[in-house]
Amino acid sequence: MRLFTSKVPVIATEIVRKLVADSDLEAESPTEVAKDVEAVLNEYLRLEREVNAKTRELMDGRKLPASEFGRVKKSVAEQKGLKVGEDVVDYLLDQIVEAFLYSNNVDEVFAADVDLRRKMAPIVKKHMQVDEELDREVRGRIRHVEEGTPAWEIEYTKVLETVKRGSGLK
Repeated sequence: MRLFTSKVPVIATEIVRKLVADSDLEAESPTEVAKDVEAVLNEYLRLEREVNAKTRELMDGRKLPASEFGRVKKSVAEQKGLKVGEDVVDYLLDQIVEAFLYSNNVDEVFAADVDLRRKMAPIVKKHMQVDEELDREVRGRIRHVEEGTPAWEIEYTKVLETVKRGSGLK
């Protein structure tokens, strides 16, 4: 699962709308609370970019094959206290709940953390599953290139950008 920049405002708005409508959260200005959620999601994206850059740097320095990217990235992310892969949704939900508790824009939180997480999880997952669909489509288009090679990485990136543009993502 992957978080796309274009999905951040949509996710934030849906989360706040749901929690306010269910009376789990009270806020004078829900749009400001949505901006708080956006800030959490954007910070995650910023940290993920840092992790990716550090991972590429380490791989180049150690002359590791592209097939090691996932393992090295996980290690770099753990050093920064960032979750990646299957743990990313839980990590983001924890961060959002924490933001609600410390935000000046949230007047009151009426629901328990576990209830907030249970209501937010489907929203986050729905928008992050787009990544899996994109990955399948991109891989289908570049079957002719050997995975793990530099050519595959380049081709994957190009085709991914094309597919995202066609889908209105990015």
